[in-house]
Amino acid sequence: MRTRLPSIGDDEAMGAQDTQAGPEWTRGADALTREWTLADFPAALAFVNRVGELAEEQGHHPDILIHGWNHVRLTLSTHSSGGLTEADERLAAAIDAL
Repeated sequence: MRTRLPSIGDDEAMGAQDTQAGPEWTRGADALTREWTLADFPAALAFVNRVGELAEEQGHHPDILIHGWNHVRLTLSTHSSGGLTEADERLAAAIDAL
């Protein structure tokens, strides 16, 4: 059975954003989103695979969209909590470090 993670409140989320997710992430009501433009389709696939490895390591999985031929959009949200949690911030920071 999975443990439900607490959602981050607005004030806490703003503080966490300063120390976790980089400024390139867009903060929505219940998700962090970021978009990348890669050199080509194989580069987009390689990036998605690296993100997938991080997600598996952390046990937290983003929504991933490859669109066009070289664009990747990641959306981080903890569906079981109905919003952002520390797990989203940690994964965003790890992705930023790629």
